Amino acid sequence: MAFFQLKMKKEENTKSGSGKAVFVGIVRQNEDERRVGEYLDELEFLAETAGASGDRKFVQKLDKPEKSTYIRSGKLEEIASYCEENDIEYVIFDDELTGMQQRNIEKVIKTSHVIDRTSLILEIFAQRAQTSYAKMQVELAQYNYMLPRLAGMWTHLERQRGGIGTRGGMGETQIEIDRRIVKERIARLKEQLKKVDRQMATQRGNRGRMVRLALVGYTNVGKSTLMNLLAKSDVFAENKLFATLDTTVRKVVIENVPFLLSDTVGFIRKLPTQLIEAFKSTLDEVREADILVHVVDISHSDFEEQMQVVEKTLNEIGAGNKPIYVVFNKIDAYIYEEYDEFSLEPKDKRNQTLDELKNLWIADEKSPCIFISAKEKINIEKLRNDLYKMVAEIHAGRYPFNNFLW
Repeated sequence: MAFFQLKMKKEENTKSGSGKAVFVGIVRQNEDERRVGEYLDELEFLAETAGASGDRKFVQKLDKPEKSTYIRSGKLEEIASYCEENDIEYVIFDDELTGMQQRNIEKVIKTSHVIDRTSLILEIFAQRAQTSYAKMQVELAQYNYMLPRLAGMWTHLERQRGGIGTRGGMGETQIEIDRRIVKERIARLKEQLKKVDRQMATQRGNRGRMVRLALVGYTNVGKSTLMNLLAKSDVFAENKLFATLDTTVRKVVIENVPFLLSDTVGFIRKLPTQLIEAFKSTLDEVREADILVHVVDISHSDFEEQMQVVEKTLNEIGAGNKPIYVVFNKIDAYIYEEYDEFSLEPKDKRNQTLDELKNLWIADEKSPCIFISAKEKINIEKLRNDLYKMVAEIHAGRYPFNNFLW
């Protein structure tokens, strides 16, 4: 079973030119095939972030995934032949595979590593984790993912070892040993994380009652760039997914009003539940914020769906009722596509000018919003002024007899 192997092979693949990956998705009933193609584009971006290179995408129309193999046998054989003929290292599926699906797929695709979306995201988090706290969180998520799949992993080891440890005897014993080791490791990690969580809770408590703002949003929308701009800090920012894992908190002062600004891990479609659970303490900065600054990449063709993903995740972590200020970023990269009136395709957001989109969104959106470019520093003064007003209002209510005496 190919589990978290991209990281180990990254340097080797760079040197040899291998590490090619193909991507597999299904078009469900009433689902737009174009959108599924965009989902696979995102999956390819994830793979490139992890160190693989995209080669080809395979799509099959199904009402629902096949229970045993995710896709039908004919398509699976087609993928297997292509991988063998083209020296494909990884076959990456856009959904989380069950242990049975993964085992059955590996019986057909024998020349490539089979990876699902969840394990790929976990691998990226493992590569990106810098602090011991983030590393422990990712390791916990990995073990939680691994635990229900140990039987399949042992079956894979049997093939590698020529049948040693069959299911009739030692194999079962080894599976139980592995399961116990993983469970013990999970328990130790949870205990270690609890200690760090208490320390972080104390740190948050020591900040007093300062107004708190948290940057939230889909991954790679420019949160860290905006953080650097507002806080005049040097948070790592890169055009890659999940560039930021550890929450960064900075004190910001606009005119005479201070507040705390935190930059948090980005969200993504189908964010593994294991990661949400492992990073729940990191996300306390979001839950305890007074205002959420939802950063959106308006240049992305599916920015509205990305917004829905973020809103869904906020609800899942108990922060869905927070006041939200929407920041539409990357207006410098927005591309207007003039609509062809003879086209059979329906008119969509791409066929609106930026001004038309602004007017439409401002008219419809319940939350206050602004359109900026953090990279080109467009409309940043208006952003600062808006934040000043929001923070000042909360500050005045919190310190009625000591306003702005800092």
